[in-house]
Amino acid sequence: MSDDHTHVQEFFTARAADWDRRFPDDGPAYAAAVAELALRDGGRVLDAGCGTGRALPALRAAVGRSGVVLGADLTPAMLREAARAGRDRDGALLLTDVVALPLRSSSLDAVFAAGLIAHLPQPGENLRELRRVVRPGGVLALFHPVGRAALAARQGRRLTPDDLRAEPNLRALLTGAGWRMTSYVDEDTRFLALAVRDA
Repeated sequence: MSDDHTHVQEFFTARAADWDRRFPDDGPAYAAAVAELALRDGGRVLDAGCGTGRALPALRAAVGRSGVVLGADLTPAMLREAARAGRDRDGALLLTDVVALPLRSSSLDAVFAAGLIAHLPQPGENLRELRRVVRPGGVLALFHPVGRAALAARQGRRLTPDDLRAEPNLRALLTGAGWRMTSYVDEDTRFLALAVRDA
């Protein structure tokens, strides 16, 4: 495991037990972002970096009982909290690194990723791995329940032009990884970039 992965695990392990209590009002933002994926009954979707599984109920509702919902995370403590909250009933929880997913190529309709991109060790390469598991025409949602400026203020930092999620930077990153950005929203109350996998 790389130092990046060790740091991510340590960061989230220390916060897992309190994670849902720290952000109790995010549910509607997650549900609205999932709705923008336009998933169909019977669809197959991955919550990449699922944490405590806050998106899993909305993803399950979107694909119905016949669909497949997977939640993948690197941190065992986060997955334990997801199971403790009963979210393992909405999706299968996988202890795995999203940079090397144990999934067949083109096996999913969509990937939902909340707060993930800032924690990827090699974002371009890692976005290519997410592309690998999505069928042509499938969708990627990069989401955060607050926008870039609000998140920077919460973390006590300033936004800079090299911010990974700034529209021109993210568009170039996605394009280089084989995605085509179709929409970009950066408001105080949410960040959501949608991209489609071209053939």
